[in-house]
Amino acid sequence: MSLSVDLNADMGESLGPWKMGNDAELLKVVTSANIACGFHAGDPDTMAQTMRLAAENGVGIGAHPGFDDLKGFGRYRLNVPLPTLANQVRYQVGAALGMAKSIGVPIRHVKLHGAMSNMSSENQTMARALYEAVLSVDPDITLMVLAGTAQQRAAEEIGCAWVGEIFADRAYNPDGTLVDRSKPGAVLHDPVVAGPRIAAMVKARAILTEDGTRLPTRIDTICLHGDGATAVAMAQAVRQTLEAEGITVRRFPVTGD
Repeated sequence: MSLSVDLNADMGESLGPWKMGNDAELLKVVTSANIACGFHAGDPDTMAQTMRLAAENGVGIGAHPGFDDLKGFGRYRLNVPLPTLANQVRYQVGAALGMAKSIGVPIRHVKLHGAMSNMSSENQTMARALYEAVLSVDPDITLMVLAGTAQQRAAEEIGCAWVGEIFADRAYNPDGTLVDRSKPGAVLHDPVVAGPRIAAMVKARAILTEDGTRLPTRIDTICLHGDGATAVAMAQAVRQTLEAEGITVRRFPVTGD
């Protein structure tokens, strides 16, 4: 049986005159784009421009809600009451859906950003509340979840459409969660290392952690961060390695395809 996988990247994170990442080049490599909704990054103009550019490149579009934390880029762990946080997620997904509709493109998936994602990968109650908030806005949308974590368990418990994600440039703890960014080696920057590492995980159908633990899981999509100096080179190396290993790179299917 042939293997296939989607490549996704976070983008649309520029704000006014401040440019973040190289979305135009990344959109030539990835097959799905997670577009910031204005809380942790991005603004309405950037959202619209990035959606149009993604559509022109045949890249699937997703909403990428995060904490209301522009200064911290959504990476600070905030103590927000869960009902309020759920409404903030609804607000962001609604904005993305409205913008997409105005320019005639679909929103295919939703992926939580940064600290919000990390916290919900450890807390199934939080993950379920946020996912139910998303589905209350669009019950047919696909959730992009951190594979093998509380996010996946919450999506399975709800019974909604989901795809499992792993990271090309992040180190893993033995329980399948991501190593905290503050720790040495948490973020990988060498494209030569990232490509073979991620191909091995896809072929093994498992997360391979830093201590050698093998965690079997469904792998539908691979995240390539778009805000680092080596982002484009990393994305190109991962895609080239996957294809050289006989793994097809294409968008994951969703309801309505």
